[in-house]
Amino acid sequence: MSLSNLKPASGSTKSRKRIARGEGSGHGGTSTRGHKGAKSRSGYKSKIGFEGGQMPLQRRVPKFGFRNINRVEYHGINLDTLQTLVDEGKATDKIDVATLVNNGLADKSDRIKILGRGELKAKLTIEAHGYSKTAQAAIEAQGGVATTL
Repeated sequence: MSLSNLKPASGSTKSRKRIARGEGSGHGGTSTRGHKGAKSRSGYKSKIGFEGGQMPLQRRVPKFGFRNINRVEYHGINLDTLQTLVDEGKATDKIDVATLVNNGLADKSDRIKILGRGELKAKLTIEAHGYSKTAQAAIEAQGGVATTL
């Protein structure tokens, strides 16, 4: 050990600045708060979105429209998608929510509505939360059953 490699023991020194402890500390006078203004005062708190008296963004931006919080959102699945499941052998005669979730067509929390795009060639028993009129007619035309959950 020599004078060239001396250093304080770990944990014995603090790196934080000690403010308001006199001019000799380098952080005296205004205590690193600058001069005057609200931010230099004790007890200062800024409101969320406050922009120094300028009209805040959330009040400047125009607001329009209406979003109904009670609206029921459906995840639509078309007949041609169901026919593809049958053609690939992933479904046989019954298609329910679990089948659609397992094949990545819907999430388990989705409400599923069968829509009428495409052509259905298989006789299927389908369980879903809703059907369009064309989809229900196409399913029943093939001899299938459309059950509403």
